[in-house]
Amino acid sequence: MKNFRLLVNSLICCSVLFSACNAAPSGFAVDQVFESQTKDVRFRVEIVATGLEVPWGFAWLPNKDLLITERPGRVRIIEKGKLRAEPVFVVPDVEPSGESGLMDISLHPEFAKNSFVYLAYAYNNEGKRVKVVRYKYVAGKFTEPKVIVAEIPGAPNHAGMRCRFGPDGKLYVTTGDSTDWTLAQKMDTLAGKTLRLNDDGTVPRDNPFLQTSGARPEIWSYGHRNAQGLAWQPGSGLMFQTEHGPSFFEGKGSGGDEVNIVESGKNYGWPEIHHTEKRDGMVSPLLEYSPACAPGSGMFYNGSAFPTFKGNFFFGCLRGARIIRVVLNGRSVVSQENLLENGFGRIREMEEGPDGYIYFATSNRDGRGTPAKDDDRIMRMVPEH
Repeated sequence: MKNFRLLVNSLICCSVLFSACNAAPSGFAVDQVFESQTKDVRFRVEIVATGLEVPWGFAWLPNKDLLITERPGRVRIIEKGKLRAEPVFVVPDVEPSGESGLMDISLHPEFAKNSFVYLAYAYNNEGKRVKVVRYKYVAGKFTEPKVIVAEIPGAPNHAGMRCRFGPDGKLYVTTGDSTDWTLAQKMDTLAGKTLRLNDDGTVPRDNPFLQTSGARPEIWSYGHRNAQGLAWQPGSGLMFQTEHGPSFFEGKGSGGDEVNIVESGKNYGWPEIHHTEKRDGMVSPLLEYSPACAPGSGMFYNGSAFPTFKGNFFFGCLRGARIIRVVLNGRSVVSQENLLENGFGRIREMEEGPDGYIYFATSNRDGRGTPAKDDDRIMRMVPEH
């Protein structure tokens, strides 16, 4: 198995070296005004911060300051609109290589009372692993680390991961298949899954496989390749995920990136089905993208600054170098459109800010892009009235 993974990782590296990287961001004119395809939304893009290194996750504090993870292991902070020069925290045991490192950050729903912040990152323990660690963030310091879940199989690629609290107050974690795609269908491993946990890492009593012999009780859904977007639809509470599809070396074609509605106990097919294939007992994607767009995030807009966007699903695209907006009616797709295509390069994280604007981050310094001189950047979409 070790030799198999080394071969796969070598093939991944070769595919990166010999395939075209994203071109340098062309940028747009200062104060350029953009329109939606339906011409009912007009907006500008403002630069919030520059000079970051592969920003991955956002988390707003109650005072509206923004915590940002950088993949090499740093937590940065934007205070009163300005990026502090020094990191607020550096993860001591992070292992940043390939696509992994310090990834997501989430605040506890009752952060104002308990000060809990959750970090998801890769580390070494006789090989690469992934874990989620809870800290207390008080007076500008990260203290009292507590491991929530660990020993998740990792690799330089396909390491996931998002960790977000759902409307039920439970912590959901997406994990990659760690480039061993057979693990996604195996129930005795946490690789290629969505996990559901209590805030202290214990397992909820109503998890779907709690009583299944041989299955890990943390598992909520399985058959995932590498999901990196996680958000809940306002009103319905449905979980939406974005997921990276296969690469050529896996012998299953390329493209096949997905948007899925993810539900308790269901099998999302990888590697048995992919793209738009169907099979009894497995769930095919709500949306599929070929050629690949490489979705790196997912958010629902629920603010007031863009009334037309309310309830829409958005995600940033890495290889696709754009933002995709999806208009939904419950479980059904009404329409979709591309925004800001090829203007800023690779886009990963997206979140609605406390001001109702839509924030996003570039990922042009991740080894697969051609960075502009001020990359990576945090930007926001602001309505033009």
